[in-house]
Amino acid sequence: MRTCLALLLAAAALFAAPAQAQERSVPYWASIRASELNMRVGPSRDYKVSWVYRRPGLPVKVVRVMEGWRLIRDPDGEQGWVVARLLSPDRTAMVIGEGPLEMRDAPDASSGLRWRLAPGVVGLLDDCSEGWCAFEVDGREGWVRQDRLFGAQEP
Repeated sequence: MRTCLALLLAAAALFAAPAQAQERSVPYWASIRASELNMRVGPSRDYKVSWVYRRPGLPVKVVRVMEGWRLIRDPDGEQGWVVARLLSPDRTAMVIGEGPLEMRDAPDASSGLRWRLAPGVVGLLDDCSEGWCAFEVDGREGWVRQDRLFGAQEP
């Protein structure tokens, strides 16, 4: 009985956390949770699909909230409505700008070079400070310039 109650509470916490994280004040950052996500022109399944995302982890800015729907802005500046449960509160970021972005050993341009990341690469975002962010791409960790990441700025 005690084990069942503990499992039930743990399951409830797992499902409540994403929903709770999506109830923040706007704007805020989120990422795509689903392997396929329809962007619609309005906040209902009755509205036309304007775009289909097939990139889990892609960062988006949530700019408006309406009854289970979120108005998002993607890295290209496109806006549309998506179902809230298909977004994750996980912070990700995408490399933007021209040319490769250097991932460094430390938050300093003179520290050792770890990797070069092409524009469009998406990774997990950690703390940002003084223009640098801790960033992880496929298990590779390092520091990158904040101004080259969509999703690393204040919303």
